[in-house]
Amino acid sequence: MRILRAGEKGFERYLSEVEGRGAQDIFRFEKEVRSILKDVRKRGDKALVHYTQVFDDLRIPIHQLQVKRSEVKEAHRKVPREFLETLKRAARRIQKFHRLLSKRLILSLKGEEKGIRLEQVMRPLERVGIYVPGGKASYPSTVLMAAIPAKEAGVQEIVMVTPPQKEGISPAVLVAADLAGVDRIYRIGGVQAIAALAYGTKSVPKVDKIVGPGNQYVATAKRLVYGEVDIDMVAGPSEIVIVSDERMPPSFVAADLISQAEHDEMALAILITNSEAFGRSVKKELERQLSCLKRRKVASESLNRRGAILIVKNLDQAMQWVNRIAPEHLELLVSRPFALIKGVRHAGAIFLGPYTPEAIGDYMAGPNHILPTAGTARFSSPLGVEDFVKRTNLVSFTRRALRRFEKDVKRFSEWEGLEGHSQAVQMRMKKS
Repeated sequence: MRILRAGEKGFERYLSEVEGRGAQDIFRFEKEVRSILKDVRKRGDKALVHYTQVFDDLRIPIHQLQVKRSEVKEAHRKVPREFLETLKRAARRIQKFHRLLSKRLILSLKGEEKGIRLEQVMRPLERVGIYVPGGKASYPSTVLMAAIPAKEAGVQEIVMVTPPQKEGISPAVLVAADLAGVDRIYRIGGVQAIAALAYGTKSVPKVDKIVGPGNQYVATAKRLVYGEVDIDMVAGPSEIVIVSDERMPPSFVAADLISQAEHDEMALAILITNSEAFGRSVKKELERQLSCLKRRKVASESLNRRGAILIVKNLDQAMQWVNRIAPEHLELLVSRPFALIKGVRHAGAIFLGPYTPEAIGDYMAGPNHILPTAGTARFSSPLGVEDFVKRTNLVSFTRRALRRFEKDVKRFSEWEGLEGHSQAVQMRMKKS
């Protein structure tokens, strides 16, 4: 893992590369993805079966695409009792947090003035699709994070898709879906799964919104179907920035960098510190911890290819770099973390103090772990109940109130060359 010092040429070059990490070649996968989307839209279930065989090397008949209720019940028996209790505890905490957020939603906003009534109402989406990755690992936590907010928002039907495995879908994923209130589960992954949710097939119902992370093909597919359906975000590889100083144990910092690097070879893990000696201690600790990690190869490649230890003058300067990076996860691993919060403008989630590792946020804390990546924390937010509702404006005028704006409408319509707009008002002003 490289060590770079503020002010040196390599430091600024690296930071610029990190800032531009969202500017991926969006056309790299587009031709292939468009072809699959088009085929699924045309051939429906037959295309789903075809691509499942091509990409997953599994021949699954159409009638077996949907997971049966009996399989979900069997999954409950396969999950160890202790982990089942952990899943239930996590579900309760996630539900509790998002239920609090749902109470903040304004269900009706009204305003009246002399014959005018203006109102805005919020209603939940009818049907939502959640995509749960299933390639390099099993992610029951993602099931809970995607489905529970939708349920708390009042979504009528939740449809889940996840790539099929030769040994079957992870029992923990099926149990998590059951705990979260998922209504239908399909063993479909990749671009074809996104296509099925976006366009609908005879077996898979069309949804109103697709949420959940996936690989670059899935991300490209989500981007291309946006407009046909809504999406949460175009997610990139996992990332973490840790701001720390010499008062913290290097072992804590190293462990948290590894916790993100082990996700994927393209994951981004960065330490920003004001002490080069501390940075070198962390690097040494990284090597020690990696030596006994099961996913050592993945984590090592991530740290060596994309990771860095950035040496800055002070913590104020560190916050400047944090805001330029706009990370998915930010750890303020310092003795007075709350004093730095005001300096954070862009981050998906902030973890404060030595005993709040990002890992607790992935599983048990309660706030959502589906977060903006690749710098999109500059304008995007964590997944939440507000992502599963839509707003509708209501407008009501009396005849007398409408007359007060007759000339204003006429002036606008004349300026914009839309005389029919003015006529629509004038017709109502004529005596009946």
